[in-house]
Amino acid sequence: MTAEEQEILNIFKETNALQEGHFILRSGLHSSHFFQCARVCEHLSKVELLAGFLLKKIEADQIDTVLGIAMGGLVIGQEIARQMNKRFIFVEKNADKLTLRRGFQIQPNERILLVEDVITRGGRVEEALDIVEEQGGKPRAIAVFVDRSQGKARFQQPLFSLIKLSFPTYAPEHLPESLKSIPTVKPGS
Repeated sequence: MTAEEQEILNIFKETNALQEGHFILRSGLHSSHFFQCARVCEHLSKVELLAGFLLKKIEADQIDTVLGIAMGGLVIGQEIARQMNKRFIFVEKNADKLTLRRGFQIQPNERILLVEDVITRGGRVEEALDIVEEQGGKPRAIAVFVDRSQGKARFQQPLFSLIKLSFPTYAPEHLPESLKSIPTVKPGS
């Protein structure tokens, strides 16, 4: 782990964004660790710092607009857009499906950076990519604070993350004994 990755991990621990227990993830999988990035977002100076780390990896001149995905990507995406001096829009849940609302428009060939907090399988990112493409936009890249997909979340666009952490996840019927005795928490996404 690099010094920068250790600093990032320390920020997640200090803000209680990295939690331990027995969690049911949005994907339906179970885990002993959960990233509640909203806890980092309580501290805007930390978001500013983390967004700055992430932006070192992204070519800002290849982006016209930053699109935040649902709740997780709102504060993070807005800060990334601010630092890039780009327009910011977002998709949000409506009946558990992402949608572009509030009069937001994506112009034909508009180059979009999609921002999410954490990915495990990448389902919400795929949904958002579909929306951008349906609107005629060009998804250029995806940026996340935490990639916990173990390399399984793959997209046609480059994926940039602050940190890759691979805590094991389990199907409900294959829980280890260590998790079976801990009450479950479904923290939401």
